[in-house]
Amino acid sequence: MVGRAGAAYLGAVQSAHAVKEPPVPKIAGVCIAVAALAFASTPVQSRAQQPPAPAVQAQNLSRDERRIAAWVDAHVEDAIGFLERTVNVNSGTLNLAGVRDVAGLYEPEFAGIGFTTRWIPMPDSVRRAGHFFAERTGTRGKRVLFIGHLDTVYEADSPFQRFVREGNRASGPGTNDMKGGNAVILYALKALQSIGALEGTRIIVAFTGDEESVGRPHEVSRRDLVEAARRSDVSLEYETAVRDTAGEFGTVARRGATGWRLEVTGRTAHTSGIFSRGAGSGAIFEAARILHRFHDEAREQYVTFSAGLIVGGTDAAIMADRGTAEGKSNVVPHTAIVTGDLRTLFPEQEQRVRDKMRAIVADHLPQTSAQITFADGYPPMAPTPGNRRLFEMLNVVTRDMGLPAMRVLPPEQRGASDASFAAPYTDVLSGLGAYGGSAHAPGEWIDLATFARQVSRTAILVYRLTR
Repeated sequence: MVGRAGAAYLGAVQSAHAVKEPPVPKIAGVCIAVAALAFASTPVQSRAQQPPAPAVQAQNLSRDERRIAAWVDAHVEDAIGFLERTVNVNSGTLNLAGVRDVAGLYEPEFAGIGFTTRWIPMPDSVRRAGHFFAERTGTRGKRVLFIGHLDTVYEADSPFQRFVREGNRASGPGTNDMKGGNAVILYALKALQSIGALEGTRIIVAFTGDEESVGRPHEVSRRDLVEAARRSDVSLEYETAVRDTAGEFGTVARRGATGWRLEVTGRTAHTSGIFSRGAGSGAIFEAARILHRFHDEAREQYVTFSAGLIVGGTDAAIMADRGTAEGKSNVVPHTAIVTGDLRTLFPEQEQRVRDKMRAIVADHLPQTSAQITFADGYPPMAPTPGNRRLFEMLNVVTRDMGLPAMRVLPPEQRGASDASFAAPYTDVLSGLGAYGGSAHAPGEWIDLATFARQVSRTAILVYRLTR
């Protein structure tokens, strides 16, 4: 059951796959093109350092748009140099000073093209550094919100720390997720500034400092991003772009993610009496029975939930993703605890599945008790007609640049992101950043051959949005 929004999304996906391409399988009624990271293993053509190819090969652009693309081609090495500087400053989420230092690299760059900048610190209780925002105010065109993040998954003690370039490929922490995307945003705006196209525009740039491990509560850590979204018409998010051997994808929907915790208690007794009316089945059997019902009764299209950690015994506890338990084989266990996540595509779908899970838990067996709680999570970035129209506008830019049409990426193939917090208030496109691979792993890399293309595509899209 997906409702009207789901039906609209199915139509959008099918339309997006109308372009000529190899056949792809149908799963749950949705035509899915698997975004295999085939390019991640593509060898570099030459280890000699070569300038990336020009961004634009066609002339189906206005005079101003051709000037924008020409500026990007002339300054792509400057952009790569700036990217290298940001990558070489460690900004693991918990390296609060490092996150602030990376923001310090961006501040003069945005100030230099007419943005008012500010650093937004987080309260000590959130245990995160804060966020960097830059803004221009005006009256021209759509109000555009850019979304990026300063932090990476590589903390200060990680051995993976430096930017290393080999030809048109560079590795380093955050090159792909998402310092590469941040650099795309900055240099697209610089390209617009080079022809005076930023004058009168209304643009907010929001670089959060904790996307990889979001501070809690979200009402505090994402308050400023939500406020910026409320003052915007369009949100463009720059996490890693996705492609496969058939072409590129655009992201118009991402599933939300929230955590859950199931706590079950039973009556402690000698196991010789287990299953009796007086002893019951114990906490572990009851937890397993509840999980089995989740598996069989709570699933639906676009929904996944995972039981990621379970402990049980006469005593058990889970703290900060670590579990402890003790018990004996001849004692009916008193406690079982399970933690997991829930991912959904639509807000009403999330509520419906939560209600199903709560009802299953409430129907616990005699001599047991059970409760489930849901954590502060990411809302879904649901597919909307506005997101679809924005994607079509991006595809017009793509074709005008002489590139093949993009396809809609199935939402199962992306995790949650900061774009979800803007989705209730604006039209959104996600995954507009750099191409590369191995995100979140040592060896993460960026494809520099396509870097100028990504910058130009963004600049031309924003030029059209703000005219």
